[in-house]
Amino acid sequence: MTELTSMSALDQARLIREKKISAEELLNETLAQVKKVDGRPGSLEEYIEQPEDKEKVHAFILITEESAREKARAVDRKVAAGEELGPLAGVPYSAKDVYCTKGIQTTAASRILDGYHPPYTSTVIQRLERADAVLFGKANLDEFTFGGSNETTAFKPTVRNPWALDHVPGGSSGGSAAAVAANEGAISVGTDTGGSIREPAAFTGTVGLKPTYGRVSRYGVIPFASSMDSMGPITRTVADAAAVLREIAGFDPNDSVTGRVPVDNYPEELKKGVKGMRIGVSPDYMRITYLDENGNYSSTAIDPEIESCVRKALRIYKDLGAEIIEDVPMTNTKYSVPAYFVITRIEAYSNLQRYDGLKYGHTTKRPVEDMYDLYYKSRGEGFGYQAKLRLLTGLFASQEKFYEKYYLRAQRARAMLRNDFDEAFDPNGKYRLDVLLTPSTPTPAFQFGGVTATDPLLMQFADQFTSPMNFAGTPGISFPCGLSSEGLPIGLQAAGYDYCESKILRAAYAFEQATSDEDWRKVKPVVLR
Repeated sequence: MTELTSMSALDQARLIREKKISAEELLNETLAQVKKVDGRPGSLEEYIEQPEDKEKVHAFILITEESAREKARAVDRKVAAGEELGPLAGVPYSAKDVYCTKGIQTTAASRILDGYHPPYTSTVIQRLERADAVLFGKANLDEFTFGGSNETTAFKPTVRNPWALDHVPGGSSGGSAAAVAANEGAISVGTDTGGSIREPAAFTGTVGLKPTYGRVSRYGVIPFASSMDSMGPITRTVADAAAVLREIAGFDPNDSVTGRVPVDNYPEELKKGVKGMRIGVSPDYMRITYLDENGNYSSTAIDPEIESCVRKALRIYKDLGAEIIEDVPMTNTKYSVPAYFVITRIEAYSNLQRYDGLKYGHTTKRPVEDMYDLYYKSRGEGFGYQAKLRLLTGLFASQEKFYEKYYLRAQRARAMLRNDFDEAFDPNGKYRLDVLLTPSTPTPAFQFGGVTATDPLLMQFADQFTSPMNFAGTPGISFPCGLSSEGLPIGLQAAGYDYCESKILRAAYAFEQATSDEDWRKVKPVVLR
């Protein structure tokens, strides 16, 4: 079991094509692994923690065994008949529970969507279906993707980090990242609005790819902030991420922001290496800048172990033939989190208006006096704290009298952040970067109740290294680069320019190959030891 479930998706698909294993056999092994390490799935029932809950991962809200088995058997029939197979034929995968799946419950980890069965399937899931991948589960997350630790889900138990079960897996795609890290499927698809794929990937030692905005369709995915949401894969290898992106990327008439830019053959592009690439590093990504209690900007250095990993990676890239460009200015990085705070809450407020207690999901069973009372009680019961917080702050910030003070200034900051990327990646400019190398997060994973309880504002600023790419609309990939002294994964981020996923994938892959024999890669998460 361990041997099959620990394989890459591409190796699993190869074994199925070669008839060395069947798709149903692989699904059985994956489901057995879920049963072994995951424990009880997230539920809306009153949660009373049991001792065994602390020893399991709890990555899932729902296991879709029946439909998965039907798909696996269909793949096996295609193999037996000698029919053409999709590139991911028979590979079990999970999806963050914001991807709509026709006839299968989709909750966004919120009580207000309890029992919602969408009448349609998201484009990403449709394209993975076309690639013959096998969806077997819906992963837990922060409610409506509002959070960076997975602690805000309404579906308990909360997801735990497979590397240290008393630590968070990151958010909001924490269930997806934890599942992949715990060998519960080689692939999961998540969403990233300010780092929600890349941060949990860094915390769990997995690979998380946020594509260019518009590279992958948003259709059928429950939104957070529509102008920043990106869909992408979480995998254990860079090659798997490249293979998944090739299948899910491309124009979609159902999503007006998807680009008509041709989709590269990402797996083939990996082979080109980094020789001759210009890889930059910025001092603005070597410290975290935040607002202190007086509203003034202060800064603190990132974890020294993380900075050491970045410097080591730069030496490796130099040895591989890349040209290292030091001191690239990204001076507006410090504005990313305050601007993110304003824009995403206004857009979240707009998107949450559709949940009224009538069309779908939770409706109060208490007596109501009028329509207002119905909304008030249904939303009061259905939304968790973070959803209510975003409704209120979004309502406040979106008022006409605050347009100049908050929203317009945030959009100006967004334009300044985009300008940083334009200048750094300008092929005729001073820096002419192919890739910008940064830490994925300023620290490794933190313990439950740690930062969220002591300094929730500082946790918001932990997204400072990932949210700029969402503002700029540019791609970024987080990949493992080592372990901390406590044995926690450290993530490195390669960021690029519009539709240059091939370059950041090449950079991540080159590092992965160059460090494949290092001792830290042989260390397994706690739940796999």
